[in-house]
Amino acid sequence: MSQQPVIAFIGAGNMARAIIGGLLENGFAAANIWAAEPDASRLQDLAEQGLKTTCDNNEAVAAADMVILAVKPQIMQAVASELADAAQKHQPLFVSIAAGISLDALDRWLGGNAAVVRCMPNTPSLVQTGASGLFANARVSEQQRNLATQAMEAVGIALWVQNEAELDVVTAISGSGPAYYFLMMEAMTAAGAKLGLSEETARGLTLQTALGAARMASSSDVDAAELRRRVTSPKGTTEQAILTFQAEGLEAIVEKAMVACRDRAEAMAAELCKD
Repeated sequence: MSQQPVIAFIGAGNMARAIIGGLLENGFAAANIWAAEPDASRLQDLAEQGLKTTCDNNEAVAAADMVILAVKPQIMQAVASELADAAQKHQPLFVSIAAGISLDALDRWLGGNAAVVRCMPNTPSLVQTGASGLFANARVSEQQRNLATQAMEAVGIALWVQNEAELDVVTAISGSGPAYYFLMMEAMTAAGAKLGLSEETARGLTLQTALGAARMASSSDVDAAELRRRVTSPKGTTEQAILTFQAEGLEAIVEKAMVACRDRAEAMAAELCKD
């Protein structure tokens, strides 16, 4: 990374650690990263890697150019409100990776006039294959947008959406999406075992097939529909499986599931941001 600003993480859970790991692997200096967490025992290994650590969130914010709010949505209001004085005094960029917390609510809790980015990452960030959607309020500068992009690209891809409401759709696709694929993997593994394979063999074949299909799709110059057509020979075995999926309404089920996910994200926002 060309820039070496100071980045502070409020919360040191799995997602924060994934981003920290990605930053370190991309050449970011450990000495320029702060991690704040009320449980000092959870910070020991980060300190051993050269990070600055503290149990005082305000100390971390005071030192930072960018603050990544990596706490659960249910406690975001309390955490952000306690940072209001430091936010007003030091005016760093704030990046929230909590689902359902609006930019307006974050700005209000931080005391107003804050530069805030909402980011919806996903769990494959833990293995640096994440997909994040981002949206910024009007007070975020181009330089700050670039900094947020750099941080999230350390663990995968980072795509900016056109409006804040689209982040709920991002939640329905990539935020919750890994679980959809895990469910498909469960089903294929179970079916393979019922058809006579050992569970170990069925699982190995399922996982490698999922990995291979994803790599083919991400590296191809054609879309997924065309890739499917290319491996679906008329009156062949694959065609029979595809026709069965379609007869059972797979496309409609996927759309219905994603709508339910988006609607729940909207409802969570209404619940969490009402104060």
